[in-house]
Amino acid sequence: MVNMDTTVENWDPALTRLLASLREIQPKDNPGEDIVFLSELLQSKQLNALVHVHNKIVAKGKDEKFYPLLSNAMQVTLEVLELLADVSSVAAEYQELLSILQKPHFQAILCCHDAIAQKDYYPHLPDVPSDADEEEETVKIVQLVKSDEPLGGAQSAEPIVGATIKTDEETGKIVIARVMHGGAADRSGLIHAGDEVIEVNGISVESKTPADVLQILQNSEGTITFKLVPTYGKGGSRESKVRVRALFDYDSAEDPYIPCKEAGLDFKRGDVLHIVSQDDAYWWQARKEGDKIMRAGLIPSRALQEGRIIHERQADPQTLDGAKPGMCGPSAGDCAAPTPCAAPPLLPCKTAPKVKKIIYDITENDDFDRELIPTYEEVARLYPRSGRCRPLVLAGAPGVGRDELRRRLLASAPDKFVTPPPHTSRPQKAHELNGKEYIFVSREQMEKDIADGKFIEHGEYKGNLYGTTAESVEEIVNSGCVCVLAPHWQALKMLRTPRLRPYVVFVKPPPLPRLVETRTNAHARSSFDSENSRGFTEEEFSEIIRSSNRISYHYGYMFDEEIVNEDLATSLTQLLRASWRVQSEPLWVPVSWVQ
Repeated sequence: MVNMDTTVENWDPALTRLLASLREIQPKDNPGEDIVFLSELLQSKQLNALVHVHNKIVAKGKDEKFYPLLSNAMQVTLEVLELLADVSSVAAEYQELLSILQKPHFQAILCCHDAIAQKDYYPHLPDVPSDADEEEETVKIVQLVKSDEPLGGAQSAEPIVGATIKTDEETGKIVIARVMHGGAADRSGLIHAGDEVIEVNGISVESKTPADVLQILQNSEGTITFKLVPTYGKGGSRESKVRVRALFDYDSAEDPYIPCKEAGLDFKRGDVLHIVSQDDAYWWQARKEGDKIMRAGLIPSRALQEGRIIHERQADPQTLDGAKPGMCGPSAGDCAAPTPCAAPPLLPCKTAPKVKKIIYDITENDDFDRELIPTYEEVARLYPRSGRCRPLVLAGAPGVGRDELRRRLLASAPDKFVTPPPHTSRPQKAHELNGKEYIFVSREQMEKDIADGKFIEHGEYKGNLYGTTAESVEEIVNSGCVCVLAPHWQALKMLRTPRLRPYVVFVKPPPLPRLVETRTNAHARSSFDSENSRGFTEEEFSEIIRSSNRISYHYGYMFDEEIVNEDLATSLTQLLRASWRVQSEPLWVPVSWVQ
């Protein structure tokens, strides 16, 4: 017999009623394993604590309502960690705080707090039953308080209630085009995409255009009352958990085809976006990760953006040679345009074109993967692991100074920063030790390893082969040291894999006048002439800028961070901070790296 008379302080009334019901149905002789388990669960302190927290969060009483102080506690913690990186104190309190903030369990609690603060738990009303009386039209009345949120359609609109409207092409009636996640309409749980608008504040919208309805809304004050015919089978959709890194810049004000400019979300390449809805094939809803504003905005979907880029590349093939990417992708040409809220005439790619797989030499040009169409990359947080540091990869144009930065970084802490010795087929010299400056192998063995894909980069110089293997990088990673690489930019495709998980830093040159000034004042030696020691020529300075722009155009979507190498000391400090973040903070990486 299960003892259900145990009392627990502050027991939740709902759990008490469940226990009473369980007592009534409990068999007297043999209660069974399921009932025993359920009884123990209902009487557990853990469950009662969770229910207590839930009741505090969703309490209906205004005085009891729990309001979070902020919804991005994890982001604040990361900012604190970044500030602590500049503190040289070795006090016990400092070390203890640093240890606590880096613990995965503590950071998981903060992530849980943010999820609750962002109200991911909000319930949604069930769909209207489809077996309702067909002869009697169901109508629902919804009241919302006018606020600074968009409700727009084919015309420009003033922010109103967090939804967009359009004219249904088949019926000619005004319907809800989409509900913006986090807006007033979404929070009400009563307005759904596809609902037909009958009246607004008692005014019939029959035979009116979206612009007419918007005018009514703009002239309204305080509470707005909608009379709607609900759509069947289209209840509210829960937020997705997908996070993506944007691989292009987007400015909604420059996009003539966005359904509602006021609802657009602007972002820059590298921003992490929380995709909350992908219901629309061409316009997703998203928020910037860590943004305190809970209302989502519209961004072009992957399919729409790929279609735009393909269209632009076909219209202007020269953009593949390194033109500056525009709002729609690698060029700023005009896109074949749809009308707002309609599907564009472009045929979007269902999947991104496959990248050409070739074994390349560093003497080849850098367009072997120009078929790739970068739009969004799904990401997840990768937490640092003790004793295993991610490789630090310095990418950049020849002459920009990445090799000098690598040398200074290695010299700053030889026991911590290590670079793998390259393999070579050239003969070993008398003073050289195998495995120190180079790893000497036969040309036949090296050619076989190259064919087997063991090298992340390789090339030939004066008849001898040189290269770096993935295995040599892994040995350093597993030793607990930071592997520092400065490969040819083509090697990024071989390096950026779930196996190595590198942190890629793009070393950029300053503007041309400043580049010439700083290198001249520092008496920098040209890296374009290996035979003679001399300064850079004007043409070589210009080539550094051109090559840097070309690398950024083709490979920018792989960069985790960019550093402008104007001053070596400042750049080295930035590199040291980047290395500290990689070892101590959870960072966004391709989702395949954490699966």
